[in-house]
Amino acid sequence: MNHKNSINKDTFRDIIEIYASKWKLILATTIIALIVAFIYLRYATYQYQSTASIKLKDENSKNKLSEISAVQDYGIFSNNFSNVLDEVEVIKSRSVLSKVVDELDLNISFHVSGRVIENEVYLEPPLNLNIIASDSAVHKMDTTFYVTIIDDNKFSVSDEDKKKFLNLRNGTTETYNFGDRINTSTGDMIITPNLGAYGTIPGSQVKVSLRPLDRVVETYQGKIKLSNTERSNVLKLGLKENIKRKAELILDKVIEVYNEDAIKDKEEVVRVTSEFINKRLKVVSTELEQVDLTAENMKQTNRLSDLATQSNIFLQSEQENERKLVETSNQIQLIDYMSEYISSDERDSDLLPANVGISDNNVGIITQRYNDLVLQRDRILENSSAINPTVVNLNNQIRALKNNLNQSLNNLKSSSQITLDAIKKEDARISSRIFSTPKKERQFRNIERQQSIKESLFLYLLEKREETAITLGMEAPNAKIIESAYTSSRPVAPVKNIVYLAALIVGLFLPIAFIYLKDLLDTKVHTKEDLEKHVKAPYIGDIPKSNGKKKSRLVGKVDYSPKAEAFRMIRTNIDFMLQGKTDGKAKTIFVTSTTAQEGKSHTSVNLSNSMSFSEKKVLLVETDIRVPKIKEYLNLKSKKGLTDYISDNSLTIENVTAKVKGNEYLHVIPAGTIPPNPTALLMNDRVQSLFNEVKDNYDYIVVDTAAVGLVTDTLLISNLADMCIYVVNASKLDKRQLHVAQTMYEEKRLPNMSMLLNETEKRKGYGYGYGYGTSPNKKKWYQFN
Repeated sequence: MNHKNSINKDTFRDIIEIYASKWKLILATTIIALIVAFIYLRYATYQYQSTASIKLKDENSKNKLSEISAVQDYGIFSNNFSNVLDEVEVIKSRSVLSKVVDELDLNISFHVSGRVIENEVYLEPPLNLNIIASDSAVHKMDTTFYVTIIDDNKFSVSDEDKKKFLNLRNGTTETYNFGDRINTSTGDMIITPNLGAYGTIPGSQVKVSLRPLDRVVETYQGKIKLSNTERSNVLKLGLKENIKRKAELILDKVIEVYNEDAIKDKEEVVRVTSEFINKRLKVVSTELEQVDLTAENMKQTNRLSDLATQSNIFLQSEQENERKLVETSNQIQLIDYMSEYISSDERDSDLLPANVGISDNNVGIITQRYNDLVLQRDRILENSSAINPTVVNLNNQIRALKNNLNQSLNNLKSSSQITLDAIKKEDARISSRIFSTPKKERQFRNIERQQSIKESLFLYLLEKREETAITLGMEAPNAKIIESAYTSSRPVAPVKNIVYLAALIVGLFLPIAFIYLKDLLDTKVHTKEDLEKHVKAPYIGDIPKSNGKKKSRLVGKVDYSPKAEAFRMIRTNIDFMLQGKTDGKAKTIFVTSTTAQEGKSHTSVNLSNSMSFSEKKVLLVETDIRVPKIKEYLNLKSKKGLTDYISDNSLTIENVTAKVKGNEYLHVIPAGTIPPNPTALLMNDRVQSLFNEVKDNYDYIVVDTAAVGLVTDTLLISNLADMCIYVVNASKLDKRQLHVAQTMYEEKRLPNMSMLLNETEKRKGYGYGYGYGTSPNKKKWYQFN
């Protein structure tokens, strides 16, 4: 368990070191991200939140106050907007927002060019734009053009949209005087300056954008947010805009237009009722005039003057009976008027008059429900069509209510007629008792009775007409403004803290993600741990990466560099691994690798140098006869080499052995002439005899062999080696190629095989030397890797 925890800690430490080594990149990226955030905030267009609150009135509330007594009779005409969700859709409807956009000219915008960005000007635009065209044409315009102020009287205009909106004559720009009529593709346009406004100084450029009204309406349908508290009629309206006052004007105008629309619906019902009453007044007035004329003619014909004295013959019962007769007849007449109005095809509205005096409560309830459905259907039709399922359903309900209303009126008329017949019979019975009343007087009373009925109905209709006239101008708005539009002083977007936090996160995330992905996708061998995970052979050491200079490729005799110290450590490790070999002959060390360019020749030369500096006789043999490099490393002039010795029996070892200048302990047998058949050449018996002969003359024999992952040359002579050093180049060899080394080790195809890591990075845990004779460079704290 402790071993497992130690491994986890080491792995975690390695991960931390990967990111810590790139701290400069992470810091630089973070600083750049914060600078970008600062520039963005410096020139960003800020958004401000504007809010307003309204309360939707509940017309069905029992505690509502009467605005006037006459209005109470028309309470059935007041729309019930208790369903807040329905009213949200009404407020955001296209019909309401179209009026708002049109009245506030939101489809026309002016932007004045600043140093970096264009600033929108709304309240006091620099220019007054008057387009002489129909509203429908203006509302469909979609163009942009630029106006450059030349002086107080002149300006130039350019049509950048290339839609030929301005019909320019002299190319892309034209100069005009303020007040000139400018010809456009949809009509003439007149531009005048708004003196003193921002953007009217000479040299200023104003961008004028005209957008289609429908597109602007769609934009604000998405921007205006409405919310309400559960079980509450209070609605909150919100809007984000870059100009504070503009957002406030829009919200206030939305509430205003919504209230106007609600009042218009209510007044439409009152208007229909008023028209019905006026028509009935004309009919009743004519009938009353005829009855009055009949009474006048009868008085003149029968010389009836003292009617007050003659009326005493009527009994109290007859008076009461006549009152009932008047009321019943009045009801029947009103029922006939209502039935006639319902059946009439000349009406311009489906709405029905309400509370016209019919005493039956059921008729009033049906009429109220009928008008509510008609209003609801008409409001939906403003933004929909007749085939809308909701509209079809409402029409079916309206027809059903209309049939119910006709049936109720017919039933009420039948019952009233029965009552009237009974009253007339009673009246006849009483009249028969008054036998002394002259026949002519009875006829006059009949006329007088008709006169009373018509007069009472006429007065009733006059009263209702006055009440309707008063109601028409006193309809209350549907929404009570709790709080007018108010804009916060601080912008809601972009939020500085959030932007800086996002920049900080991005600045940290991008380099860390880059490092993580790079490390994740990196399949190269870098460290001893990478090597040990794939190859179980002993690890002999590693060689740090050179600084790239040619003279630093070889270690010197007096050399305290990390590379020289590394080769000394490898030399010591080799002696330790070969300490059992005590036959007094040279220790033969093969140096190989998986592929070319991994540094085996470099390792062979420097290992030979390091061993020779300890006054040990070393022979460096180059068996990599395909791509020889030893002569280049040591600047040897010899033309003969190993291949020449093998192929020419007349040559001796001394003929192909070269001495290194300045190092008497190091001898070299270079590769020689490159043969056409390297593999066959190395199988020659002279190779075996060469190694047997030189073993008595040297302490170490270092053999630079070919890469075992490419050719079989090394395996042909591997039996001659006492030890094989397998070189792996850090950052060049793919980890997936290490299976070659593992196979060689498992199958023991390379005797006494050990691993060496070449060109390692200077990381913690891989330092060499103590700086003897030198002054080590002391790095600043910010220079660590």
